[in-house]
Amino acid sequence: MTTSAADAGAAPPAALTGLLCYCRAGFEPELAAELGARAAAAGHHGYARTERGSGHVVFIADDATALDRALPWRSLVFARQKLRLIAELAGIDPADRITPLVAALRASGATSTFGELVVEHPDSDAAKRLAGLARAFGNALRPALRGAGLLARSDDSTRPRLHVCLLDGDHLLLAVADTRDSAPWPMGVPRLRLHRDAPSRSALKLEEALLTLLDDGQRARLLQPGMLAADLGAAPGGWTWVLTRHGLKVSAIDNGPLRPHVLDTGLVEHVREDGFRWQPTRPLDWMVCDMVEQPSKVAARMATWFAQGWCRHAVFNLKLPMKKRWQESRDCLQRFADDAGRPLTVRSRQLYHDREEITVVVLGDKRP
Repeated sequence: MTTSAADAGAAPPAALTGLLCYCRAGFEPELAAELGARAAAAGHHGYARTERGSGHVVFIADDATALDRALPWRSLVFARQKLRLIAELAGIDPADRITPLVAALRASGATSTFGELVVEHPDSDAAKRLAGLARAFGNALRPALRGAGLLARSDDSTRPRLHVCLLDGDHLLLAVADTRDSAPWPMGVPRLRLHRDAPSRSALKLEEALLTLLDDGQRARLLQPGMLAADLGAAPGGWTWVLTRHGLKVSAIDNGPLRPHVLDTGLVEHVREDGFRWQPTRPLDWMVCDMVEQPSKVAARMATWFAQGWCRHAVFNLKLPMKKRWQESRDCLQRFADDAGRPLTVRSRQLYHDREEITVVVLGDKRP
């Protein structure tokens, strides 16, 4: 990917057809493998271009529009964001990035206005230095695009969103997002702050999972005060605390201690048992689990909960090995689906607040 538009008079770069996806730095091979496997399964051929630690993967394919439709954002495990790539500009003059960018948009066939502009950079150590440039360039680019008739006067979520991804001061990617099929946050990262009362930072993982893997309607319908939940391996109480903030009554299963203020909510029963062996005496609305165990063992135990009808919905984490993490994720999710033995809506993602793990949300509701 070395197309150049070094000066304003240069010919616009050829349009690129493919996807631009962001991921956690270091997980580019996993995302590339996932995109390749999912594209092939959907009948699309292509190949990935990336560098380890870059925080993004470009997947080149002949029919980007069809591939974009075939790989919904919510179905991807290692992609924080999914965008349709339309052009690359490399070697551009930092004194005038706008002229070649507008030319590239015109050459790509963009004639209608975009509803929003996002200027960003991958979430990697090398790209962090571009944060100031991204803000400044965005402030300069918005009025220029509006003057060219390419950007709405005010944000409009019904129109496609234009993304400018800065890889360096003279190198950028242009991509388009369907607002119904992409993350609404820059870089695909929801900015959550740890509440001062949170018992542990792990609370952010469950908060992010509920925010990104459930939509507004699902959160309102499926997280209601008085619902019953179990937190397996609860200590010190981070995930239990999140559930109580939604008004759920929680059985916190762990031989270890919980933070006193979690118990003070009056919504928590601390059960000192092994969370991996405990089972409820009646069906629950939710089960959550963030235990450090082999992912295959966790997947099998979680499947038992659904096969036995012990819960309607669940959130659990799968701690991944150092190698073949996409294959392990795929195999564990398939094992869970097979052993659960009934139709379920399963969504999984490596969240921003995850590390060597993925988070899985399972919905047994008839209205996913």
